[in-house]
Amino acid sequence: MIITNPKPSHFEKSVNKIIQDINEWCNTNLLSLNLYKTHFIPFVTKNSSSTDFNIMHENKKIPNVYNTKFLGLMLDNTLSWKTHIDTILPKLSSASFALRVVKPFLSQDSLKMVYYSYFHSVMTYRLIF
Repeated sequence: MIITNPKPSHFEKSVNKIIQDINEWCNTNLLSLNLYKTHFIPFVTKNSSSTDFNIMHENKKIPNVYNTKFLGLMLDNTLSWKTHIDTILPKLSSASFALRVVKPFLSQDSLKMVYYSYFHSVMTYRLIF
């Protein structure tokens, strides 16, 4: 869920109310929230500062994180690509090494298949989101 409010106090109340509503909906539909996987990110701009919010669910504070993996994409609180790039860089490096190693032994068409299955898939998988 994405919640916005320019006033921090109203924001905190809104988030706590929405989490309570989501919990009620989950209970009604025989579901539950996994509090070990529940956290929130307050997105900030370069000119704004991060505020510490007290978001609660069943007397347990929901932790504030600065980055998280969402559908395979690493998001950080400034919405920059740095965290995501740092995550996929080792995968792309090993894909490049694999291509370099098999290059003398494969035809151009086979190399393209290796490229698309190994390198290209890492590059494009998360970009749909």
